[in-house]
Amino acid sequence: MTAHGRLKVVVARELLPAGAKQLAERFELLSGGLESTRDELLDLVPGASAIVADPTVSIDDELLEAAGSGLRLVANFAVGYDNVDRSACMRRGVVLTNTPDVLTNATAELAMGLTLAAARQIPAAERELRGGRWSGWDPADYRGIELSGATVGVIGMGRIGIRYARLMKTFGGEILYTSRGRKPKEEAELGARMVNLDDLLSGSDVVSLHLAAAPGNRHLIDSRAISLMGPDSILVNTARGSMVDSLALASALAEGRLGAAGLDVFEDEPDVPAALLDAPRAVLTPHIGSATYRSRDAMAELVARNVIAVLEGGDPLSPVNLSPEGK
Repeated sequence: MTAHGRLKVVVARELLPAGAKQLAERFELLSGGLESTRDELLDLVPGASAIVADPTVSIDDELLEAAGSGLRLVANFAVGYDNVDRSACMRRGVVLTNTPDVLTNATAELAMGLTLAAARQIPAAERELRGGRWSGWDPADYRGIELSGATVGVIGMGRIGIRYARLMKTFGGEILYTSRGRKPKEEAELGARMVNLDDLLSGSDVVSLHLAAAPGNRHLIDSRAISLMGPDSILVNTARGSMVDSLALASALAEGRLGAAGLDVFEDEPDVPAALLDAPRAVLTPHIGSATYRSRDAMAELVARNVIAVLEGGDPLSPVNLSPEGK
């Protein structure tokens, strides 16, 4: 509670007006800004009733302790929440929320776009054109991978994975998937087939990652996994960068052991290894999976609605299960 008698809500970095305006009308709203440092955030959070975080902000024991016993909620501006220590929140009775559903279409559409761009070498071809290096039509130039009839492997058949599978099914190929449980609706609708990871990797022309980050998923796609994929295969990642061994991927692309890759996320964002930046047939975007007007505004609104609900005594709209086995 601030001196003005209003509950204090701290936005660790920045919240779009679609959500910030709602919060400012009800609470004392403070924002760290996009360039805020860890120390500045630690100075900002004492007395906060809620913290609005994003994937770049580490919510750990230190920050929760600095906020104090009045902290009731951490609202994450993302569907993923690997930046949050769930156990620390649970010990303190702090609610954690995320923003599922509202970014499903945007992220799946970007994954499809990366698939197409990687398959047809679109960025490389554009760079040649803009750089004045195109000398005219050549039947051998810029030959890519045709997706009609391609087998698409979806690692993680959650909301985004299912939407991506539906989009990619328009190319007429088979859908393979991995998941914690079977998806009978999608099996009936899309003819999707659940397989183990190795069979998916070896049997797919396109492999797209849609898993939530977890310790067991780090470098899920490593040298061994890449070796199971064919030399014309495409790897797409719009989930979390930690799932792909960047240097192993860069090496496979440089040596022609993998057809192409489309990546929106990286291991140590915003740093990207030079080997990956220089790798051939790699399409790279700066974590823009949810970056549409509709999606980001809806995410901001959902963040605000979660904060308002909890601080005004109601139930959160999109709570995260804080138990150790919770997903």
